[in-house]
Amino acid sequence: MEFTKSKKKVYNQIADIFEETANNEKEHTKIWFKLLHDGIPSTPENLKDAAFGENYEWTDMYATFAKEAKEEGFDKIAYLFESIGDIEKEHEERYRKLLENLENGTIFKKDGEVYWHCQNCGHKHKGSISPELCPVCNHPQSYFQVRAENHK
Repeated sequence: MEFTKSKKKVYNQIADIFEETANNEKEHTKIWFKLLHDGIPSTPENLKDAAFGENYEWTDMYATFAKEAKEEGFDKIAYLFESIGDIEKEHEERYRKLLENLENGTIFKKDGEVYWHCQNCGHKHKGSISPELCPVCNHPQSYFQVRAENHK
C-alpha cells in the first residue's frame, strides 16, 4: 500500500525502496520455507498443500469470521468475509483441477484441438498438444498454456 501511495505522490525513490524491501522479504520467506520443508516440495505436494490451506480458509476461517462479525452487528464486514470465502473456495477448486491435470498428464495435452499461447512471446499454436519448444522464441513447453480470450 505504501508503494502505491508513494508512486501516486511521485516519490519514485521511496516507492522503489518499498518494492525492493518487499522483494527482500519474499526471498527471506523462501529461505525459511526451504529450511522448514527440507528443500522445495514437489509440485503435486505443493498443489495438495495449497488446496488444503484454501479449504481451511473458506470452510473454517472466513466462515467463523463472518459468523462472529454478524453476531457483533458488522453486516458489511460479514459480507466481505463470506465473499472472500467464496473466492478461497474457487482457489481450492483451481488447485485441485491443476493437480488432476498434472496426475492425468493433461497439462500440455488436451482432448481435441485448442489454441495454445506462449506466455513469453505470444505465439499461438492450434493442436491437441502444445509444442515442446516455441517455434518463435524457443522457450520450453512449460511456457505454454491454453489460450484464454477473456477480453471479448
